[in-house]
Amino acid sequence: MHRYLIFETEAGFCGIAWSDIGIARFQLPTKSAEATERLLLRRLPDAKPGDAGADVLAAVAAVKRYFAGEAIDFSGVVLDLDGQDDFFKRIYAAARRIGWGQTTTYGTLAKELGAGSEAARDVGQAMAKNPVALIIPCHRVLAAGGKIGGFSAPGGASSKLHMLKLEGVHVGPPEPAQQSLGF
Repeated sequence: MHRYLIFETEAGFCGIAWSDIGIARFQLPTKSAEATERLLLRRLPDAKPGDAGADVLAAVAAVKRYFAGEAIDFSGVVLDLDGQDDFFKRIYAAARRIGWGQTTTYGTLAKELGAGSEAARDVGQAMAKNPVALIIPCHRVLAAGGKIGGFSAPGGASSKLHMLKLEGVHVGPPEPAQQSLGF
C-alpha cells in the first residue's frame, strides 16, 4: 500500500509517495497541486493520500530547502525501489553518489559500473524512468561532452537546467570573456 502527500515548494507543487519500506515515488514541481497529483497517480494509481511519518516529513522538508537554494544531500533517504531491475538499481545507487553541484555523463556512469560506455543508453533509460527524481539526482547526469541531454520531468531540459543552476552548475557554452561595448 502506497500513501502520498502533495506539498508546495518555491519551484511549485511536488508529490511524494511512500510504502512501509521507504520513498517509492517523487514528483518534481508543477504549477498546480492537481497536476502534480495527476502525474504521481499515473505511476501509482492505487496510492491514497496519507499522514506522513517523521522520515517522509524530513524528506519533504529537505526538498523544500533544496528548491529554496540550500545544498541538500538526499543520499540518506530510504527508498523503496521494488520492481526495478537489478541493473537499474545499480545505476541508481551510483547516481546517488553524485554530490551537490557535481555532474557526470551517462557514459562515465556506465563505465563506473563496469559496463563500458556502450551501456550509456541503459543509463539514460534508467534516468528517464527514475521513480524518485531529485532524491536519485538524475538531473546531475549529462550527455556526452557535458551537453544537457534529455529530462522527462515537467518542463523538460529547462527544469534540469534550473535544478543545476540552483546547485551552481553552468551547462552550455562558456560565457564570452570579452563584453560588448554596445556600439
